[in-house]
Amino acid sequence: MQIWRRHHFKVITKLGIFYLFLSIGISLAATIWSLYLNSFLNSSALVGFLTSFFMVAEILAYILLIPLIEKGNKAKMLIASLVFFAISYLLFSVYSSIYLVIFLGTLISIITSLRITVFGLILRDKTKDDSVSKNEGLMYALLNSAWLIGPLVAGYFAKNYGFGSVFFLSSVFIFISLFFFKTFRIKDGRRTREIDHHRLRIVTDFFRHKGRVFTYLLNTAVNFWWAFIYIYMPIYIVDNGHSEVVVGIFLAAVTLPLVFLDYLFGRVAGKSGFKKLFFIGFISLGVLAVICFFISDLYVILGLLVLASFSLSMIEPTADAYFFDIVEKEERDKYYGIYTTSINTGNLLGSLPAAALLLFLPFNSLFIFYGLPMIVLAFLALGIEDSYEFTKAKEYKKDPEIKK
Repeated sequence: MQIWRRHHFKVITKLGIFYLFLSIGISLAATIWSLYLNSFLNSSALVGFLTSFFMVAEILAYILLIPLIEKGNKAKMLIASLVFFAISYLLFSVYSSIYLVIFLGTLISIITSLRITVFGLILRDKTKDDSVSKNEGLMYALLNSAWLIGPLVAGYFAKNYGFGSVFFLSSVFIFISLFFFKTFRIKDGRRTREIDHHRLRIVTDFFRHKGRVFTYLLNTAVNFWWAFIYIYMPIYIVDNGHSEVVVGIFLAAVTLPLVFLDYLFGRVAGKSGFKKLFFIGFISLGVLAVICFFISDLYVILGLLVLASFSLSMIEPTADAYFFDIVEKEERDKYYGIYTTSINTGNLLGSLPAAALLLFLPFNSLFIFYGLPMIVLAFLALGIEDSYEFTKAKEYKKDPEIKK
Protein backbone atom coordinates (compact mmCIF):
# COMPACT_ATOMS: atom_id res chain seq x y z
CA MET A 1 0.00 0.00 0.00
CA GLN A 2 2.76 2.43 0.95
CA ILE A 3 4.63 1.66 -2.27
CA TRP A 4 1.58 2.66 -4.29
CA ARG A 5 1.11 5.84 -2.28
CA ARG A 6 4.71 6.87 -2.93
CA HIS A 7 4.01 6.72 -6.65
CA HIS A 8 6.70 4.17 -7.56
CA PHE A 9 4.44 3.17 -10.46
CA LYS A 10 4.17 5.33 -13.53
CA VAL A 11 0.72 6.77 -14.05
CA ILE A 12 0.20 4.69 -17.21
CA THR A 13 1.06 1.55 -15.22
CA LYS A 14 -1.47 2.55 -12.58
CA LEU A 15 -4.11 3.14 -15.22
CA GLY A 16 -3.24 -0.21 -16.76
CA ILE A 17 -3.72 -2.13 -13.49
CA PHE A 18 -6.99 -0.36 -12.85
CA TYR A 19 -8.19 -0.94 -16.41
CA LEU A 20 -7.34 -4.65 -16.34
CA PHE A 21 -9.56 -5.34 -13.33
CA LEU A 22 -12.34 -3.11 -14.65
CA SER A 23 -12.23 -4.86 -18.02
CA ILE A 24 -12.43 -8.29 -16.39
CA GLY A 25 -15.54 -7.15 -14.54
CA ILE A 26 -17.15 -5.77 -17.69
CA SER A 27 -16.19 -8.83 -19.76
CA LEU A 28 -17.78 -11.22 -17.27
CA ALA A 29 -21.16 -9.54 -17.60
CA ALA A 30 -20.87 -8.91 -21.34
CA THR A 31 -20.09 -12.57 -22.08
CA ILE A 32 -23.47 -13.74 -20.81
CA TRP A 33 -25.48 -10.60 -21.63
CA SER A 34 -27.05 -11.83 -24.87
CA LEU A 35 -27.71 -15.26 -23.34
CA TYR A 36 -29.24 -13.59 -20.28
CA LEU A 37 -31.54 -11.52 -22.48
CA ASN A 38 -32.38 -14.60 -24.53
CA SER A 39 -33.49 -16.40 -21.35
CA PHE A 40 -36.29 -13.85 -21.11
CA LEU A 41 -37.05 -13.26 -24.79
CA ASN A 42 -36.32 -16.68 -26.37
CA SER A 43 -35.55 -15.06 -29.74
CA SER A 44 -32.27 -13.99 -31.35
CA ALA A 45 -34.12 -11.28 -33.26
CA LEU A 46 -35.74 -9.83 -30.11
CA VAL A 47 -32.35 -9.86 -28.36
CA GLY A 48 -30.99 -7.85 -31.27
CA PHE A 49 -33.85 -5.35 -31.12
CA LEU A 50 -33.59 -4.81 -27.35
CA THR A 51 -29.82 -4.49 -27.58
CA SER A 52 -30.30 -1.91 -30.32
CA PHE A 53 -32.62 0.09 -28.04
CA PHE A 54 -29.90 0.20 -25.37
CA MET A 55 -27.40 1.35 -27.98
CA VAL A 56 -29.60 4.22 -29.15
CA ALA A 57 -29.85 5.40 -25.53
CA GLU A 58 -26.07 5.28 -25.24
CA ILE A 59 -25.50 7.20 -28.48
CA LEU A 60 -27.82 9.99 -27.30
CA ALA A 61 -26.03 10.07 -23.95
CA TYR A 62 -22.62 10.54 -25.62
CA ILE A 63 -23.94 13.71 -27.27
CA LEU A 64 -26.04 15.10 -24.42
CA LEU A 65 -23.27 14.65 -21.82
CA ILE A 66 -20.62 16.64 -23.74
CA PRO A 67 -20.99 19.86 -21.65
CA LEU A 68 -20.86 17.84 -18.42
CA ILE A 69 -17.65 16.12 -19.53
CA GLU A 70 -16.09 19.43 -20.62
CA LYS A 71 -16.69 21.18 -17.29
CA GLY A 72 -16.64 18.24 -14.84
CA ASN A 73 -13.88 16.49 -12.92
CA LYS A 74 -13.15 13.43 -15.04
CA ALA A 75 -11.71 11.30 -12.24
CA LYS A 76 -14.76 11.87 -10.02
CA MET A 77 -17.14 11.11 -12.88
CA LEU A 78 -15.31 7.85 -13.55
CA ILE A 79 -15.56 6.85 -9.88
CA ALA A 80 -19.31 7.58 -9.83
CA SER A 81 -19.86 5.48 -12.95
CA LEU A 82 -17.97 2.53 -11.44
CA VAL A 83 -20.07 2.62 -8.27
CA PHE A 84 -23.24 2.57 -10.39
CA PHE A 85 -22.03 -0.39 -12.46
CA ALA A 86 -21.04 -2.44 -9.43
CA ILE A 87 -24.39 -1.88 -7.71
CA SER A 88 -26.37 -2.61 -10.90
CA TYR A 89 -24.63 -5.95 -11.43
CA LEU A 90 -25.23 -6.84 -7.78
CA LEU A 91 -28.94 -6.28 -8.38
CA PHE A 92 -28.84 -8.50 -11.47
CA SER A 93 -27.23 -11.23 -9.36
CA VAL A 94 -30.19 -11.24 -6.98
CA TYR A 95 -33.23 -10.31 -9.07
CA SER A 96 -34.38 -11.70 -12.44
CA SER A 97 -37.01 -9.53 -14.11
CA ILE A 98 -37.37 -8.32 -17.67
CA TYR A 99 -38.58 -4.97 -16.34
CA LEU A 100 -35.45 -4.61 -14.19
CA VAL A 101 -33.34 -5.56 -17.21
CA ILE A 102 -34.95 -2.88 -19.39
CA PHE A 103 -34.76 -0.19 -16.69
CA LEU A 104 -31.22 -0.84 -15.48
CA GLY A 105 -30.04 -1.77 -18.97
CA THR A 106 -31.06 1.69 -20.18
CA LEU A 107 -29.30 3.42 -17.28
CA ILE A 108 -26.21 1.25 -17.75
CA SER A 109 -26.12 2.29 -21.41
CA ILE A 110 -26.21 5.96 -20.44
CA ILE A 111 -23.53 5.62 -17.75
CA THR A 112 -21.39 3.52 -20.09
CA SER A 113 -21.05 6.53 -22.39
CA LEU A 114 -19.74 8.56 -19.47
CA ARG A 115 -17.33 5.83 -18.32
CA ILE A 116 -15.80 5.23 -21.75
CA THR A 117 -15.44 8.91 -22.60
CA VAL A 118 -13.85 10.08 -19.36
CA PHE A 119 -11.44 7.15 -19.18
CA GLY A 120 -10.32 7.76 -22.77
CA LEU A 121 -9.70 11.43 -21.98
CA ILE A 122 -7.85 10.63 -18.74
CA LEU A 123 -5.60 8.22 -20.62
CA ARG A 124 -4.87 10.81 -23.30
CA ASP A 125 -4.21 13.55 -20.74
CA LYS A 126 -1.62 11.32 -19.05
CA THR A 127 0.09 10.34 -22.33
CA LYS A 128 2.91 12.15 -24.14
CA ASP A 129 2.20 13.17 -27.73
CA ASP A 130 4.68 10.69 -29.21
CA SER A 131 3.44 7.75 -27.10
CA VAL A 132 -0.26 7.74 -27.97
CA SER A 133 -0.22 4.63 -30.19
CA LYS A 134 2.01 2.75 -27.76
CA ASN A 135 -0.16 3.48 -24.72
CA GLU A 136 -3.40 2.85 -26.59
CA GLY A 137 -1.94 -0.46 -27.75
CA LEU A 138 -1.03 -1.32 -24.17
CA MET A 139 -4.55 -0.58 -22.92
CA TYR A 140 -6.10 -2.66 -25.68
CA ALA A 141 -3.72 -5.52 -24.87
CA LEU A 142 -4.87 -5.35 -21.24
CA LEU A 143 -8.48 -5.06 -22.37
CA ASN A 144 -8.18 -8.17 -24.47
CA SER A 145 -6.32 -10.01 -21.71
CA ALA A 146 -9.40 -9.36 -19.61
CA TRP A 147 -11.59 -10.63 -22.43
CA LEU A 148 -9.47 -13.76 -22.50
CA ILE A 149 -10.05 -14.41 -18.80
CA GLY A 150 -13.64 -13.16 -18.49
CA PRO A 151 -15.39 -15.44 -21.00
CA LEU A 152 -13.71 -18.58 -19.63
CA VAL A 153 -14.71 -17.76 -16.07
CA ALA A 154 -18.19 -16.56 -17.08
CA GLY A 155 -18.87 -19.67 -19.16
CA TYR A 156 -17.91 -21.98 -16.29
CA PHE A 157 -19.91 -20.11 -13.64
CA ALA A 158 -22.96 -19.64 -15.87
CA LYS A 159 -23.11 -23.38 -16.60
CA ASN A 160 -22.58 -24.52 -13.02
CA TYR A 161 -24.05 -21.75 -10.88
CA GLY A 162 -26.29 -19.68 -13.14
CA PHE A 163 -26.19 -16.14 -14.52
CA GLY A 164 -26.51 -14.56 -11.06
CA SER A 165 -23.09 -15.82 -10.00
CA VAL A 166 -21.49 -14.19 -13.06
CA PHE A 167 -23.06 -10.81 -12.33
CA PHE A 168 -21.88 -11.07 -8.71
CA LEU A 169 -18.30 -11.75 -9.81
CA SER A 170 -18.52 -8.87 -12.26
CA SER A 171 -19.53 -6.54 -9.44
CA VAL A 172 -16.62 -7.77 -7.28
CA PHE A 173 -14.03 -7.04 -9.99
CA ILE A 174 -15.47 -3.57 -10.60
CA PHE A 175 -15.23 -2.81 -6.87
CA ILE A 176 -11.59 -4.02 -6.97
CA SER A 177 -10.86 -1.67 -9.88
CA LEU A 178 -12.45 1.16 -7.92
CA PHE A 179 -10.18 0.32 -4.98
CA PHE A 180 -7.09 0.56 -7.21
CA PHE A 181 -8.23 3.83 -8.78
CA LYS A 182 -8.69 5.41 -5.34
CA THR A 183 -5.51 3.90 -3.91
CA PHE A 184 -3.38 5.09 -6.82
CA ARG A 185 -4.85 8.59 -6.43
CA ILE A 186 -5.35 9.07 -10.13
CA LYS A 187 -6.63 12.57 -10.74
CA ASP A 188 -7.74 14.56 -13.76
CA GLY A 189 -9.41 17.85 -12.98
CA ARG A 190 -8.67 19.42 -16.36
CA ARG A 191 -11.63 21.42 -17.63
CA THR A 192 -12.38 23.07 -20.95
CA ARG A 193 -12.37 26.84 -20.57
CA GLU A 194 -14.89 27.64 -23.27
CA ILE A 195 -17.76 25.16 -23.18
CA ASP A 196 -19.85 24.78 -26.32
CA HIS A 197 -23.47 24.05 -25.41
CA HIS A 198 -24.61 23.81 -29.05
CA ARG A 199 -24.65 20.04 -29.30
CA LEU A 200 -26.02 19.89 -32.83
CA ARG A 201 -23.30 22.25 -34.07
CA ILE A 202 -20.63 20.13 -32.40
CA VAL A 203 -21.92 17.07 -34.23
CA THR A 204 -22.06 18.79 -37.62
CA ASP A 205 -18.60 20.35 -37.13
CA PHE A 206 -17.16 16.93 -36.31
CA PHE A 207 -18.34 15.41 -39.58
CA ARG A 208 -17.10 18.29 -41.73
CA HIS A 209 -13.53 17.08 -41.34
CA LYS A 210 -12.50 14.19 -43.61
CA GLY A 211 -10.01 12.75 -41.14
CA ARG A 212 -12.49 12.73 -38.28
CA VAL A 213 -15.07 11.05 -40.51
CA PHE A 214 -12.65 8.25 -41.30
CA THR A 215 -11.77 7.72 -37.62
CA TYR A 216 -15.49 7.45 -36.98
CA LEU A 217 -15.93 4.84 -39.72
CA LEU A 218 -12.86 3.02 -38.46
CA ASN A 219 -14.10 2.62 -34.91
CA THR A 220 -17.62 1.91 -36.13
CA ALA A 221 -16.30 -1.03 -38.16
CA VAL A 222 -14.41 -2.50 -35.19
CA ASN A 223 -17.52 -2.47 -33.01
CA PHE A 224 -19.71 -3.57 -35.92
CA TRP A 225 -17.61 -6.74 -35.97
CA TRP A 226 -17.63 -7.22 -32.20
CA ALA A 227 -21.43 -6.97 -32.18
CA PHE A 228 -21.50 -10.02 -34.41
CA ILE A 229 -19.03 -11.93 -32.25
CA TYR A 230 -20.61 -11.16 -28.87
CA ILE A 231 -24.32 -10.92 -29.70
CA TYR A 232 -24.97 -13.50 -32.40
CA MET A 233 -22.16 -16.05 -32.22
CA PRO A 234 -22.95 -17.14 -28.60
CA ILE A 235 -26.57 -17.79 -29.57
CA TYR A 236 -25.46 -19.57 -32.77
CA ILE A 237 -23.14 -21.84 -30.78
CA VAL A 238 -25.83 -22.72 -28.23
CA ASP A 239 -28.44 -23.27 -30.96
CA ASN A 240 -26.04 -25.79 -32.52
CA GLY A 241 -26.19 -27.91 -29.38
CA HIS A 242 -23.19 -26.64 -27.41
CA SER A 243 -23.05 -25.28 -23.85
CA GLU A 244 -22.04 -21.92 -22.39
CA VAL A 245 -18.59 -23.42 -21.76
CA VAL A 246 -17.99 -23.65 -25.52
CA VAL A 247 -19.17 -20.04 -25.84
CA GLY A 248 -16.63 -19.01 -23.22
CA ILE A 249 -13.82 -20.94 -24.90
CA PHE A 250 -14.63 -19.39 -28.28
CA LEU A 251 -14.79 -15.84 -26.93
CA ALA A 252 -11.49 -16.38 -25.12
CA ALA A 253 -9.87 -17.85 -28.24
CA VAL A 254 -11.07 -15.01 -30.45
CA THR A 255 -9.46 -12.59 -28.02
CA LEU A 256 -6.10 -14.39 -27.70
CA PRO A 257 -4.42 -12.94 -30.86
CA LEU A 258 -5.27 -9.41 -29.74
CA VAL A 259 -3.67 -9.96 -26.34
CA PHE A 260 -0.30 -10.55 -27.95
CA LEU A 261 -0.55 -8.29 -30.99
CA ASP A 262 -2.43 -5.12 -29.91
CA TYR A 263 0.60 -3.60 -28.18
CA LEU A 264 2.90 -4.64 -31.04
CA PHE A 265 0.75 -3.10 -33.76
CA GLY A 266 0.23 -0.01 -31.61
CA ARG A 267 3.99 0.56 -31.62
CA VAL A 268 4.24 -0.24 -35.35
CA ALA A 269 1.54 2.33 -36.17
CA GLY A 270 3.33 5.01 -34.17
CA LYS A 271 6.57 4.46 -36.08
CA SER A 272 5.47 3.33 -39.55
CA GLY A 273 2.03 4.84 -40.08
CA PHE A 274 -1.54 3.63 -40.08
CA LYS A 275 -2.47 3.26 -43.74
CA LYS A 276 -0.91 -0.14 -44.49
CA LEU A 277 -2.12 -1.66 -41.24
CA PHE A 278 -5.67 -0.50 -41.89
CA PHE A 279 -5.70 -1.86 -45.44
CA ILE A 280 -4.24 -5.27 -44.61
CA GLY A 281 -6.41 -5.61 -41.51
CA PHE A 282 -9.70 -4.75 -43.20
CA ILE A 283 -9.16 -6.70 -46.42
CA SER A 284 -8.16 -9.91 -44.62
CA LEU A 285 -10.98 -9.55 -42.08
CA GLY A 286 -13.56 -9.15 -44.83
CA VAL A 287 -12.26 -12.06 -46.91
CA LEU A 288 -12.26 -14.45 -43.93
CA ALA A 289 -15.84 -13.51 -43.07
CA VAL A 290 -17.02 -14.12 -46.64
CA ILE A 291 -15.27 -17.51 -46.70
CA CYS A 292 -17.34 -18.52 -43.63
CA PHE A 293 -20.49 -18.10 -45.74
CA PHE A 294 -19.51 -21.12 -47.84
CA ILE A 295 -18.71 -23.41 -44.87
CA SER A 296 -21.16 -25.48 -42.85
CA ASP A 297 -18.85 -27.00 -40.23
CA LEU A 298 -19.20 -25.04 -36.99
CA TYR A 299 -15.66 -25.69 -35.77
CA VAL A 300 -14.10 -24.56 -39.05
CA ILE A 301 -16.16 -21.36 -38.85
CA LEU A 302 -15.04 -20.75 -35.27
CA GLY A 303 -11.43 -21.33 -36.33
CA LEU A 304 -11.68 -18.80 -39.15
CA LEU A 305 -13.21 -16.23 -36.81
CA VAL A 306 -10.32 -16.74 -34.39
CA LEU A 307 -7.94 -16.24 -37.33
CA ALA A 308 -9.82 -13.04 -38.20
CA SER A 309 -8.75 -11.61 -34.85
CA PHE A 310 -5.19 -11.41 -36.19
CA SER A 311 -6.57 -9.01 -38.79
CA LEU A 312 -8.54 -7.06 -36.20
CA SER A 313 -5.42 -6.56 -34.08
CA MET A 314 -4.06 -4.32 -36.84
CA ILE A 315 -7.10 -2.05 -36.56
CA GLU A 316 -8.50 -2.02 -33.03
CA PRO A 317 -5.57 -0.66 -30.97
CA THR A 318 -4.78 2.10 -33.48
CA ALA A 319 -8.27 3.58 -33.91
CA ASP A 320 -8.23 5.84 -30.83
CA ALA A 321 -4.59 6.75 -31.40
CA TYR A 322 -5.37 7.89 -34.93
CA PHE A 323 -8.24 10.04 -33.64
CA PHE A 324 -6.08 11.77 -31.01
CA ASP A 325 -3.33 12.33 -33.57
CA ILE A 326 -5.55 14.34 -35.93
CA VAL A 327 -7.45 16.52 -33.41
CA GLU A 328 -6.08 19.52 -31.56
CA LYS A 329 -5.67 19.38 -27.78
CA GLU A 330 -8.42 21.93 -27.17
CA GLU A 331 -10.83 19.87 -29.29
CA ARG A 332 -10.45 16.61 -27.37
CA ASP A 333 -13.22 17.09 -24.80
CA LYS A 334 -15.62 18.45 -27.41
CA TYR A 335 -15.11 15.83 -30.09
CA TYR A 336 -14.15 12.69 -28.18
CA GLY A 337 -17.72 12.12 -27.03
CA ILE A 338 -18.91 12.32 -30.64
CA TYR A 339 -16.13 9.99 -31.75
CA THR A 340 -17.01 7.42 -29.10
CA THR A 341 -20.60 7.25 -30.34
CA SER A 342 -19.00 5.18 -33.10
CA ILE A 343 -18.84 2.35 -30.57
CA ASN A 344 -22.60 2.22 -30.40
CA THR A 345 -23.13 3.14 -34.01
CA GLY A 346 -21.08 0.06 -34.84
CA ASN A 347 -22.91 -2.06 -32.30
CA LEU A 348 -26.26 -0.75 -33.53
CA LEU A 349 -25.45 -1.39 -37.18
CA GLY A 350 -24.10 -4.77 -36.16
CA SER A 351 -27.20 -5.81 -34.23
CA LEU A 352 -30.40 -4.21 -35.54
CA PRO A 353 -30.09 -4.88 -39.31
CA ALA A 354 -28.77 -8.37 -38.54
CA ALA A 355 -31.79 -9.03 -36.33
CA ALA A 356 -34.09 -8.02 -39.18
CA LEU A 357 -32.06 -10.13 -41.62
CA LEU A 358 -32.50 -13.21 -39.45
CA LEU A 359 -36.29 -12.90 -39.74
CA PHE A 360 -36.02 -13.78 -43.43
CA LEU A 361 -32.63 -15.40 -44.10
CA PRO A 362 -30.52 -18.18 -42.52
CA PHE A 363 -27.73 -17.39 -40.08
CA ASN A 364 -24.90 -17.85 -42.60
CA SER A 365 -26.13 -14.77 -44.49
CA LEU A 366 -24.62 -12.75 -41.64
CA PHE A 367 -21.11 -13.64 -42.79
CA ILE A 368 -21.70 -11.70 -46.02
CA PHE A 369 -23.42 -8.90 -44.11
CA TYR A 370 -20.41 -8.41 -41.82
CA GLY A 371 -17.67 -9.19 -44.36
CA LEU A 372 -18.42 -6.93 -47.31
CA PRO A 373 -18.24 -3.59 -45.39
CA MET A 374 -14.75 -4.53 -44.21
CA ILE A 375 -13.54 -4.99 -47.79
CA VAL A 376 -14.97 -1.57 -48.72
CA LEU A 377 -13.21 0.08 -45.76
CA ALA A 378 -9.91 -1.52 -46.79
CA PHE A 379 -9.91 0.55 -49.97
CA LEU A 380 -11.13 3.70 -48.20
CA ALA A 381 -8.14 3.36 -45.87
CA LEU A 382 -5.79 3.87 -48.80
CA GLY A 383 -6.98 7.48 -49.02
CA ILE A 384 -5.98 8.59 -45.51
CA GLU A 385 -2.99 10.78 -44.73
CA ASP A 386 -0.14 10.15 -42.31
CA SER A 387 -1.08 11.08 -38.76
CA TYR A 388 0.68 13.70 -36.59
CA GLU A 389 2.43 11.02 -34.56
CA PHE A 390 3.75 9.26 -37.67
CA THR A 391 5.00 12.52 -39.15
CA LYS A 392 6.65 13.36 -35.85
CA ALA A 393 8.31 9.94 -35.68
CA LYS A 394 9.86 10.53 -39.11
CA GLU A 395 11.16 13.93 -37.97
CA TYR A 396 12.76 12.34 -34.89
CA LYS A 397 14.42 9.73 -37.10
CA LYS A 398 15.97 12.44 -39.26
CA ASP A 399 16.93 14.68 -36.34
CA PRO A 400 16.94 13.16 -32.80
CA GLU A 401 17.52 16.61 -31.32
CA ILE A 402 14.06 17.83 -32.32
CA LYS A 403 12.19 18.81 -29.19
CA LYS A 404 8.60 18.03 -28.57
